[in-house]
Amino acid sequence: MPQAARPSPETQATVVFRRLRADILDGTLAPGARLKVQDLAVTYAVGAAPLREALAQLAAEGLARRIEQRGFRVADADPAGFAELIRTRCLVEPVALRESVARGDAAWEDALAGAERRLARLPRFLDGAARARNPDWEAAHIAFHRALIAACDAPPLLAFCERLREEADRYRVLASTAAYPGRDVAAEHAAIAAAALDRDAERAAALLDAHLARTGDFVRQALEARRDAASRGARRRAAEAAAG
Repeated sequence: MPQAARPSPETQATVVFRRLRADILDGTLAPGARLKVQDLAVTYAVGAAPLREALAQLAAEGLARRIEQRGFRVADADPAGFAELIRTRCLVEPVALRESVARGDAAWEDALAGAERRLARLPRFLDGAARARNPDWEAAHIAFHRALIAACDAPPLLAFCERLREEADRYRVLASTAAYPGRDVAAEHAAIAAAALDRDAERAAALLDAHLARTGDFVRQALEARRDAASRGARRRAAEAAAG
């Protein structure tokens, strides 16, 4: 019986790249965490060569940073960097939405309406005091934003929007924003979808821009509070060490 072909180093590098990327985006690998090849080789059951290739890909994408003579770390969660990311989304995604509204057919309309209905039916958080994120809502939320711009018929633009959304979601997860005070996110989604389905491209684009910017403000504030708390903790520990 012939032996199964062993995966090539390139295939291994691609697999481990996707796994590392997913773990960075969902916060499993925390911002600033050291990415040691020896440790990762054990965790991901892969050799050093494909790991180094995957880490180089992550660095090129901005999700990891290379440290001279010291390997790699997960990219930091910098509030200023997040603000630039949101500004870019606000510039790019409304353009894709205008094109989608102009080019979308009946199948696009049905897909968008269905995505909005599915999202509206799901609770954003699971039961319990911790208000844990609902993975079904998260998946439906991604599907809704993809459906909005799906008909723009510009694959490079869609790929760029997807990458921006993934990076923004990493910050959103890290910020652990449990709620948006005084805000009805479901109503915002419904209004964007309604404007798009009415073929009012300018209104849909303006609503999407406001939606992204509003989320960006909340997450940026949460990131700044997280950073300030970490800074206070570091100063306190330094003072305790000096006093002891």
